[in-house]
Amino acid sequence: MGKITSVIVACMTMLVASPASAFMPFAARPSCTTKMSAATEDSSSSSSISSSSGNSDAGVSRRDLVTSTTVAAAALSAVSVMGASAQPAAAASNAAWEQVTDLPMGATLYDMDFDSKDPNHGWIVGSKGTFLETTDAGKTWVPRSFVDLDPDEEVTYRFERVSFKDGEGWIIGKPPILLHTQDSGKSWERIPLSPKLPGEPSTVFATGPNSAEMTTSTGAVYKTTNAGRNWKAQVKETIDATLNRISASGVQGASYFTGSIISVVRDDITGAYLAVSSRGNFFLTWVPGDDFWVPHNRGTSRRIQNMGFVKGDSSQGVWMSLNGGLLQVSEPAQDLSSSEDKFNFADSKIRSGGYGILDVCWKDDQEVWAVGGGGSMFVSKDGGKTFTFNKSADNIPGNLYKVKFFGDKGFVLGSEGILLRYKGIA
Repeated sequence: MGKITSVIVACMTMLVASPASAFMPFAARPSCTTKMSAATEDSSSSSSISSSSGNSDAGVSRRDLVTSTTVAAAALSAVSVMGASAQPAAAASNAAWEQVTDLPMGATLYDMDFDSKDPNHGWIVGSKGTFLETTDAGKTWVPRSFVDLDPDEEVTYRFERVSFKDGEGWIIGKPPILLHTQDSGKSWERIPLSPKLPGEPSTVFATGPNSAEMTTSTGAVYKTTNAGRNWKAQVKETIDATLNRISASGVQGASYFTGSIISVVRDDITGAYLAVSSRGNFFLTWVPGDDFWVPHNRGTSRRIQNMGFVKGDSSQGVWMSLNGGLLQVSEPAQDLSSSEDKFNFADSKIRSGGYGILDVCWKDDQEVWAVGGGGSMFVSKDGGKTFTFNKSADNIPGNLYKVKFFGDKGFVLGSEGILLRYKGIA
């Protein structure tokens, strides 16, 4: 991992979880953890991110060479297939979404966030070490890199989640890596992760000054209030232990469960969590103060593909997408702490053509967007009761994995470097 590894390993002092409890808090981290910053020509300043273009005297980096070669090949392929036709994003001037170009080709974009301190300042993370920054509300994006990570190593990381709040940000990825900034992304610190963690670190959420919450694939929830130096467990046991202990509860698929959870989302207002079992046969909820996750039946024979909170607010209800392109929305005010309270879901009217719905997001009370496989997009103007097909991504090959709104700013992320920006609907 280059010189950063030797420095971090040298100064790490971690506690190993005892056999009696897999959910022991993280170890105390010494103050000598190294900032990921590199000296510039002015020795009084430092920065741990750099534009991928770098210094012209330094030659062409491996990442630049791979990116430029891929872009050129893609352009030639497009010309040979489409002739002199215009770019797909400009095919329909009245489309609700437009494609953002000049992004790394071939990378899957997993997540994005904007800093509440500066709504025009945002970040995107993805596969192959993709790390993009915007300072103009998402109109243009610039590739960045962690200069203290070797380029050959950085390109192997899959950054999956990014979260910002008031100038403080966190990034998590695979192989297990956790990064933290306290100066709006000018410098980044790598937070050591114990190999004794129950499951793989999967999500991270910025919650306030020096504070964040992190989850793992087995349902562990950790909280830090000192910038990652210490972490405290919020639940007492892993999900498989909980489910096997209460297998008589009647939750289908819970008996002898040894899998993991996926699609973890958090309500920023209440701190409540929602997760889907990796097999898609049930879902779980957790509310701060509860000792364990609460499992819930899905109420249908179809497997769950994804779930989320309506309008990002657990009190407004839950949406659920199912195999075969079905979409359901629950009634509001569900009791997330009770396994006895049955979620009442109603089918949304959506003709998906069998394409799976991978994400849903409310722009406001009435306008709702759903995205999925094969570049499928759907819009509702009645709060999610009825959806119609939208042609904005008709000519864009690839899957659309995530749709997010930040006020009036909206974005869709997908495979092969797909990024769509919201223009508005009539």
